[in-house]
Amino acid sequence: MKYVTLLFACLAAYCAAAQNTASAAGRSGNPVFPGWYADPEGVVFGDTYWIYPTYSADYDEQTFMDAFSSKDLVHWQKHPRIVSNDEVKWVKRAMWAPAAVHANGKYYLFFAGNDIHEGETGGIGVAVADSPAGPFRDALGKPLIDSIVNGAQPIDQFVFRDDDGSYYMYYGGWGHCNMVRLSPDLLRIVPFDDGTLYKEVTPANYTEGPFMLRHRGKYYFMWSEGGWTGPDYCVAYAIADSPFGPFERIGTILEQDPAIARGAGHHSVIQVPERDEWYIVYHRRPLDETAASSRETCIDRMYFDAEGHIVPVRMTREGVEARPIPAAGKAR
Repeated sequence: MKYVTLLFACLAAYCAAAQNTASAAGRSGNPVFPGWYADPEGVVFGDTYWIYPTYSADYDEQTFMDAFSSKDLVHWQKHPRIVSNDEVKWVKRAMWAPAAVHANGKYYLFFAGNDIHEGETGGIGVAVADSPAGPFRDALGKPLIDSIVNGAQPIDQFVFRDDDGSYYMYYGGWGHCNMVRLSPDLLRIVPFDDGTLYKEVTPANYTEGPFMLRHRGKYYFMWSEGGWTGPDYCVAYAIADSPFGPFERIGTILEQDPAIARGAGHHSVIQVPERDEWYIVYHRRPLDETAASSRETCIDRMYFDAEGHIVPVRMTREGVEARPIPAAGKAR
């Protein structure tokens, strides 16, 4: 028996050493933290990087969300159950794809709940906290968006703050993407200048997972294509002069690598404050996994070329080097 015990102890030590190899070498390794997590929202709050992912499991088990924080992109701390259906009573299952925003001295967490179809209860909700680690409380007691508009299932929301202070939310599954404008308190949808509440901005090949960023005065709209359970899941993008588009598809910048992983998609992008330095945060499926929920969160560098196009991302197992937030950017 003592030999069996010794064997297990050696195996545990070997696994721990393997997990620590990347961070000991000053790199994050991929995945960046253990466990099945998907749809990661990467964001910077102050001097800390945060990732808010979906807990990847059967829909009925997706009733809470964890968060992860890091000072350098390499060492990550888990913050368990920052929000759950113990607080958000209308969510019964399928709590998906958080989007985190700091505004009005508070932290807002948008999420989808219940995987709704026409006539069902659920949709996109919002929770609020005094800390990015939560606990988040339901801000409305009901969904912010609770119906199918323009064919878009209310999931996969991303909140974008434009340079003029306007907040826009892009969202939608089932091959359709809508855009709405949020009130300054982020708790209501308000009309656009033309009086409409919803604008469809669906680009070619769009499936789900929209994301928006600004780079050198241009708007980069990004999304996931293909089926989320399949190997063809990938990320594409467009460039526009306005947050309203039009969004003409340019090409794919993240996709499966037969030597690394399949099903790479549903991403976000982190910019190091006040630096032209970018990291893509995404999920992928290991080559030896076939289950739909077997998705892991990874980080790799993302670059723009001289013409302003996004260079296709090379997925790695090593991840990224340690990158503390520069002092000049910590006040944000």
